[in-house]
Amino acid sequence: MTQTATGGLTLAGLTKRFGTFVAVDEVDLEIRRGEFLTLLGPSGSGKTTLLMMIAGFLDISEGDILLDGASIRDIPADKRNFGMVFQGYALFPHMTVRQNVGYALDVRGRPRAEIEARVDEMLELVQLQQFGDRKPGQLSGGQQQRVALARALCFAPPVLLLDEPLGALDKKLRVEVQDQLKAIHRQVGTTFIYVTHDQEEALSMSDRVVIMQDGRIEQLGTPNELYERPRTRFAAGFLGKSNFLTLDDGTYALRPEKIDLAPAGSINGAARLSGTIRDITYFGAIQKFMVAVEGRDDIEVDVDSWRNPHDLSVGQKVDLAWADTAAVKLEDT
Repeated sequence: MTQTATGGLTLAGLTKRFGTFVAVDEVDLEIRRGEFLTLLGPSGSGKTTLLMMIAGFLDISEGDILLDGASIRDIPADKRNFGMVFQGYALFPHMTVRQNVGYALDVRGRPRAEIEARVDEMLELVQLQQFGDRKPGQLSGGQQQRVALARALCFAPPVLLLDEPLGALDKKLRVEVQDQLKAIHRQVGTTFIYVTHDQEEALSMSDRVVIMQDGRIEQLGTPNELYERPRTRFAAGFLGKSNFLTLDDGTYALRPEKIDLAPAGSINGAARLSGTIRDITYFGAIQKFMVAVEGRDDIEVDVDSWRNPHDLSVGQKVDLAWADTAAVKLEDT
């Protein structure tokens, strides 16, 4: 499959009001052609409202949306030619998989031979060639989601909008479909705009992530940039876990896995803090230690279980240390 030659979006001062409530507040955003961009945030942050305006399902209060430099603000949803995948699949239960996938081309009056060839291509893309004659009710949740994806991509849209598409799947299946979705994105080259509140999904799948809060962009960057160098307390706390430390020159964010933990007096070099283990939780790959430090909030320390050299227990005195570069100073405190 060849990469689409379109799909670059510009959001300029995009605002949505519901009465006096501002759901999306003057968002400016350049979405690159062919990228996988994720809108990440808690409920009420404005991410789905923003997606619905891009789709054309919600009117714009202020601002504009440009597709490859041309305004689409006044173009209705069915004329924008964008693909859409929802959490609930929205498949036609009375149609076969093949009929579902080819539906958009069928209603556009494309020749039957062209539809059949394109459906074959899409079913191969999502690895469902052998399920073409089944009805959606005969498929698993993950298979139905892949049918929905194939249907949304069948007419080669310049942009694919995905609204919490994996929310109905269990954790193991979500991870599998995430991998498949990333592979499909690489193959088709379509611009993907993905909405989720799941931090792991955002980190593992995206070229760039938009962290949203209260209808505004809190921070934009690659997953690595956002995780390693959050600018605000909200960004540091929402994307992954952080300890917040107040030092002489401000507040710092410190990731739990960047802290060394050892019995009191055994750390090489100076300990940054000392405390007492309050709780230990085993997660298989890691162990989470909650350390009570006098005069501060508890400090979380995550240690790889396989390389933890100490037999530590609740109530034990410990020292904490970390590299100078591990703690990130926040801009908003």
